[in-house]
Amino acid sequence: MHTHKTLMQWYQLSNEKGAPRIILSGSYTLTALEQVLDALAKDLAQKAKDPHLSWDLTGIQQMDTAGVAMLWRAWASQRPQHLQLRPEHEKMFERLENLPASPMATKHTDVLWPITTLGGLALLLWQHTVGLVALIGQLLMDVIYLFRHPIYIPWREISANLFRTGAQALGITALVGFLIGIVLSYLSSKQLQLFGADIFIINILGISIIRELGPMLAAILVAGRSGSSMTAQLGVMRVTQELDALTVMGISHSQRLILPKILGLGIAMPLLVMWTSAIALLGGMVAAELQLGLNYQYFLTALPDSVPIANLWLGLGKGVVCGMVIALIACHFGLRIRPNTESLGEGTTSSVVTAITMVIIIDAIFAILFSDVGLT
Repeated sequence: MHTHKTLMQWYQLSNEKGAPRIILSGSYTLTALEQVLDALAKDLAQKAKDPHLSWDLTGIQQMDTAGVAMLWRAWASQRPQHLQLRPEHEKMFERLENLPASPMATKHTDVLWPITTLGGLALLLWQHTVGLVALIGQLLMDVIYLFRHPIYIPWREISANLFRTGAQALGITALVGFLIGIVLSYLSSKQLQLFGADIFIINILGISIIRELGPMLAAILVAGRSGSSMTAQLGVMRVTQELDALTVMGISHSQRLILPKILGLGIAMPLLVMWTSAIALLGGMVAAELQLGLNYQYFLTALPDSVPIANLWLGLGKGVVCGMVIALIACHFGLRIRPNTESLGEGTTSSVVTAITMVIIIDAIFAILFSDVGLT
């Protein structure tokens, strides 16, 4: 009873001409309502269940967002049919009415949300495809322009990208390649010993490393290392408005930034593939000597006879294609980054995931198209 009497100072009930009416008064601010906020909210919510009740808020002297939110919740996020407001309070309730619906609530209440989600993903894929095609077209125009004006070829940028993506990646590719070679040789030799076919370790290592593992390992490592670096570099330039400054100065960022990255990585990747395959074979040779007692000299002598040279050219071809695709995807995602740090992180992650996925798809395409090459 005491609580009810306390709440009565915030509103008054009347009945004019048979129509129930509630008149709110006082100060509906967080400071004033702190002690009675929960109780008043429940009491007003009970009265709001009457659809014929007329609400008069013109007597409220002060009202902040806490008071507005409490009334809006009491009305179940919908205005009463009969409502009187002061002009300054009208804007506050209009703002609540115009708030977008919660994405999670829409997802659960909308029956067609799976179709909507798939449509959004399809639209996003289409936007990326259009962006990549436009970027490729711009790069082709840049190549034609540079052929006609060789003096503008960015040799220094190409050399710098060749050093960053190639020379600086020699250490990590060598380490991973050597360990993979040891593991593959050790496991294969264990199985070959069961059948007395120790000599075929050379065929297994040669074909698997030169044809598949060497290019794949190098491409995945470069996608994670150099691809993310390219995306982050372009993204930071977008955040700091350096790309806009280049455009204002009349400098083509595709010609000075993107084309050197693609050409540099296209040249570096086959060299990295050859380096990774050589170190992986070295690791396999060490494990074969320790596990099977296979002489180093015999391993090196028998390798060219066991593995046709076509496998080497196939691996180098994969390296060129994967390198240019990784750089293209990295630059595409870098240019799409919006000028904020959150977009920078998301764009870099998406770039690496997409690049690694494309590397695996390219490897599968090569395996299907050249299934009869180098294996007979």
